[in-house]
Amino acid sequence: MTEQGSSLEWVERVAMYLARDGVPPIAGRVLGWLMVCDPPEQSAGQISEAIGASRASLTSNLRLLCSMGFLTWRTRPGERTVYYRMADDAWEVVVRRQIASIASFLDITRDGLSLAGPGDERIRQAHATFEWMAKVFDDAPSLRVDEEEAT
Repeated sequence: MTEQGSSLEWVERVAMYLARDGVPPIAGRVLGWLMVCDPPEQSAGQISEAIGASRASLTSNLRLLCSMGFLTWRTRPGERTVYYRMADDAWEVVVRRQIASIASFLDITRDGLSLAGPGDERIRQAHATFEWMAKVFDDAPSLRVDEEEAT
């Protein structure tokens, strides 16, 4: 298999993993591609050609990924082309947003405990789970990615 073929297989694995959480497959392919492509900045045309997506569906998915904090974009002087790349802290931003969401739901389950009747474990189970997750994140060391660690 060619290096391009191996990269595209990996890109598809990224897309299918993210699709489990509701990320559209094309958006997942864009993320996967922008994680491995060279150069790291790509135009919509380059991305479309690489992952085999129509420009129309690609445009809406690029917009979605930018709004989610995964991508940044820029233009170059004298050009009308927009170039996209992974945001430097994309994964950290997304994970921190998910952690904040967990903490927010913990507040909701805490309020819901007063609604739970005797023997009603549904809210208690949810609360215990989100309380556990919040503690895990609170106790986790801060993220530090060094070049040496990444290789």
